[in-house]
Amino acid sequence: MRLLTHNMLSSNIKGVTNGFPLGIEVVKVVEKQVELNADFLKNMFHKIDWKGLVDGSRAMGYFELPGEPPETSALESEEFLSKFHHALLELHLEEGALVCPETGNICHFASTLRGFPS
Repeated sequence: MRLLTHNMLSSNIKGVTNGFPLGIEVVKVVEKQVELNADFLKNMFHKIDWKGLVDGSRAMGYFELPGEPPETSALESEEFLSKFHHALLELHLEEGALVCPETGNICHFASTLRGFPS
């Protein structure tokens, strides 16, 4: 599962009012190369929950994104776009669990045999 997908998921546990962002318990992360598309990244930048992306990327062992959302002008930086692209599209959670932030219960679990949807 890419962090792009993770950023759009929330807990489906009955009665939960604050089910976003889901925590990530990592067992296995893989990196899969994807061609950088600057236009796509610039379009997605304003649609992404920054804290959710940063928390997810850090859970997956990637610490290159700033903790606070950068200014829109950062989208003109090749270095920033490369880091944003890597976190959003190239890190894949192959095995692990997604955890409800409100209850601490596991919402989804995947092994390398089943995988998460991307």
